[in-house]
Amino acid sequence: MALLFKNRGVMLLLMFNLFLVFAGIGLVIPVIPKYITMLDVNGSIAGLLVASFAFTQLVFSPLAGRLSDSFGRKRIIVAGMLVFACAEVIFGLADSALLLFVSRMMGGVSGALIMPAVMAYAADITTEEERAKGMGFINASISTGYIIAPGIGGFIAEFGIRVPFFAAGAAGLVAAVLTMIILPESLPSIAKGDNHNEMSNSTPKRSLLQQLRFSYREPYFISLIIVFVMSFGLANYEAVFGLFVDHKFGFTPKDIAFIFTFASIGGAVIQLTIFGWLMNRFGEKLVITLCLLAAGVFVLLTLLVEQYWLIFAVTFVIFLAIDLLRPAISTQMSMVAQEQQGYVAGLNSSFTSLGNIIGPIAAGILFDVNLNFPYVVAGFILLLCFGLTLFTGGKRVQRVST
Repeated sequence: MALLFKNRGVMLLLMFNLFLVFAGIGLVIPVIPKYITMLDVNGSIAGLLVASFAFTQLVFSPLAGRLSDSFGRKRIIVAGMLVFACAEVIFGLADSALLLFVSRMMGGVSGALIMPAVMAYAADITTEEERAKGMGFINASISTGYIIAPGIGGFIAEFGIRVPFFAAGAAGLVAAVLTMIILPESLPSIAKGDNHNEMSNSTPKRSLLQQLRFSYREPYFISLIIVFVMSFGLANYEAVFGLFVDHKFGFTPKDIAFIFTFASIGGAVIQLTIFGWLMNRFGEKLVITLCLLAAGVFVLLTLLVEQYWLIFAVTFVIFLAIDLLRPAISTQMSMVAQEQQGYVAGLNSSFTSLGNIIGPIAAGILFDVNLNFPYVVAGFILLLCFGLTLFTGGKRVQRVST
C-alpha cells in the first residue's frame, strides 16, 4: 500500500478522481432504459447511442495519447473530466435523440482524453517493479466506481429521473477541480516548464488509420491484438448476457444484477490486493496467457451449465480473468513504451474501442441466428488468442532498445 501514499499520495488522488468520473458514468445506468423510453427512443437508436460512444473514443484516443505526451498528462485529464461533466449535463437536459447523440459522442471524447493520460501518468510515477500494482489500482478504482454507483443512481432517481445525470456532471466537475488544484504534472519536461507547442519528436505523427495500419510493426503489436480480443470477447459476452439467460433460463433483472455485481467486486478486490504480487511473481506473459485460457474455456462452459449457482460461478471466473487481463496488458505495453507512454496508451484505448464496437454488433447478429452462437464465437476467439501468446517469446515483452 506504500505506493498509494508515494509522492504525496498522487496515486490515491488519481484513483479518487477516476472513481468519481466512473461513478458518474455508473450513476445513470439504472435510469437510462426508462429515460430513453420517455424520449421515445427505440432499440435501434439505443444501440447506435452505445456505438457512437465507442466510435468517438476510437477516433480520438490516438490523438489524445499524443497530446498527453506533448502537453502533459494533467491538462489532458482535466480537459477530459470537463468534457465528461458537460456531456452528462447535456444528456440530462436532452429532449431529443439528437442531443443524446451529442452527449454520447462528447462522452467518447472524454473517455479518449482521460484513459490514455491516466495510464501514461501511472506509468510515469511507478518503477518497473511497481508498474503492475499501479495498473491494478487504476483498474480497481474504475471497477469500484461502476459497482457502487448504480445503487446510488437508483436512489437519486427518486428525486427525478434527470437528477442522476446532473449528479454525474457534478462529480466530473469536482474531479476536474481537484485534479487542477492538487495533482502535479508527471511528465518531467512539462513539470519543469519546457515549451511543448509541437509534438515530441519521439511520438509518431500518424493519422488514426495509419496508426492502426502500421501497428503490426510495433514491439507491442501482440499486446494490441490481445486488447482487441479481450474487449471483443467481454463486449460480446455482456451485450447478450441478459437476453441469453432470460431466454434460456428465465432469469430476472435482479438475478442478473446479483451476478454482475459480485463478479465485479471480486475483480476489484483482486486488483487492490494481490494483483501486483501475481505480476511480479509470475510475469505479465504467464498471467495474460492463463487469463485468456480461463476466459475462453469458461465462456464456452456458459453453454453447458444450467443451475443458477453454476452460471454465477462461471460468470465470476470470466469477469475475474478479464479484470486481471486488462491491467496485465497495460503493464506489459507500458514496459516497452518508454517516452511514448501517452501514444501507446492511446493505441491501447483505440483497440479497446474497436472491440467494444464490433463485439456487441457481432453478438446481436449471431444471437438472432442462434442464442448460443455469440458465446461459441467469443470462446473460440479467446482460445485462439491464447494459442497466439504461446508463440510470442519469453516471460516478459522485451523492452525497446534505447
